[in-house]
Amino acid sequence: MKFPQNCLLALALSTPLLAQAVEPAACDLVRFADVGWTDITVTTAVTRVVLNELGYRTQVKRLSVPDTYKALQEQKIDVFLGTWMPTSEAHIRPYLDSGAVETVTANLEGAKYTLAVNQAAHSGGLTNFADIAQYKGELGGKIHGIEPGNDGNKLIQQMIDSNAFGLANFSLVESSESSMLAQVKRAEHLKQWVVFLGWEPHPMNNQVQMHYLGGGDDYFGPNYGGATVYTSVRKGYTEQCPNVGQLLRNLRFSLEMENHLMGAILNQSTNRRREAKAWLQANPQALEQWLKGVTHRDGSVAHSTFDSKKTL
Repeated sequence: MKFPQNCLLALALSTPLLAQAVEPAACDLVRFADVGWTDITVTTAVTRVVLNELGYRTQVKRLSVPDTYKALQEQKIDVFLGTWMPTSEAHIRPYLDSGAVETVTANLEGAKYTLAVNQAAHSGGLTNFADIAQYKGELGGKIHGIEPGNDGNKLIQQMIDSNAFGLANFSLVESSESSMLAQVKRAEHLKQWVVFLGWEPHPMNNQVQMHYLGGGDDYFGPNYGGATVYTSVRKGYTEQCPNVGQLLRNLRFSLEMENHLMGAILNQSTNRRREAKAWLQANPQALEQWLKGVTHRDGSVAHSTFDSKKTL
């Protein structure tokens, strides 16, 4: 399928499809949650661009992880693209069991999420969770996490509370993704030691010399907290809005894609939607897969011309 250079979306589906019935008016606005993680900000931005071109309006609410699932239950939001499993299990399980929140599909595989250290700490012998306690002095007795309520922070606090790995005298530093990374970069510059919550996809893997710690399987899971990221929706959403539901089922992201877009946004302070548009224009094969079986908002064949002046 060949895309005109001046188009972002110019789709004529390869097989004829009957136009779907127009969805209810309630489907016109698709409401997303963003918990402040750059990877979810990126995937949400890309998805919003596609939905806008299909004739939908979109909205993003910045919420904590616990508040995200509560908002899905209360039907205050529709979609969350950032359910990291298994680390989000404790947060989402009650809502899955009650049926208030539903899982649509895995949108990213091969991710990881666990504690990491900078080069100075790694070179000094800190390579495993079991090593952390003996280097309390070098680490200042601190483990750096991200925003309060985050599932990774909770795992760290569980280790401290239960004295796992001898960490009872450590404290968890809760801040934000950007503040934590600023501290890591500062420590790297000063050749100080730091242990922090690390994950991939994220450009931090290329920005700093970091090493993931072994031995944390009981808390973060095997393969350095090997994770799969899922798309979650409020109860009955894909049935109420089947066209949006089909798009959500089709969405598959990659580590390469997310690292690229995250790096562009974080490193160059560029507009996230402009970067999302550029990536879609450069990767029509991904877009083609996402739009299989998807129509325009009005039920017609998905065919939308990109307008560079359009405000999304």
